[in-house]
Amino acid sequence: MAVVPTVVHASSALLPYLDMAGLAVFAASGALAAAGMRKTLVTFMFFAALTGVGGGTVRDLLIGAPVFWMHDSTFIAICLVTALAVWCTPQRIWPVQALEWFDCIGLGAYGVFGTAKALSFGVAPLPAAIMGVVSACMGGIFRDLLAGVPSIVLRPELYITAAAVAAGGYVGLIWLGVPVAIASLLAFGAGVVLRGAAIRWQLSLPAYRG
Repeated sequence: MAVVPTVVHASSALLPYLDMAGLAVFAASGALAAAGMRKTLVTFMFFAALTGVGGGTVRDLLIGAPVFWMHDSTFIAICLVTALAVWCTPQRIWPVQALEWFDCIGLGAYGVFGTAKALSFGVAPLPAAIMGVVSACMGGIFRDLLAGVPSIVLRPELYITAAAVAAGGYVGLIWLGVPVAIASLLAFGAGVVLRGAAIRWQLSLPAYRG
């Protein structure tokens, strides 16, 4: 009889920092989307908040966890302060692809943290990795829907794949017995490097040809 591998989750002081970092950069990407549309400060804050907490909210609802930002105002405060900071900054100083690069960092951070949180709630490894992908991708999807632009997950370059590398890499490394902090950094780095390479060189998987 085959033995199904299990992952015993352990916590690390690094994981909350990944959570905060992912939240802040996703919020920044949402605010930059509003900046590109010349919106008001209130709209900046709405875009930032929805992008920042959107993926984590869907994750928490699916794994049966208390929705994180409903119990700690720090998370929404980070989104609002980030939106205000972007609002106070001239758009000309931002690189042309700033939104994509902020989104890239958030993708790696939330791919890892979302997976770790799912594991901590007793979710099996494969669904936990999927929750990491959901955490990483849904905020950007909500942002693009709100902005009325083609969803980032439909663009040809690698996106969901990078989130899957971060999430799956974390699960695999933990299963192999790698310490949580090291596994987190390695999986985060792998996701960011892959997504960054996709942005820089327009890397993509082969498309269906019928």
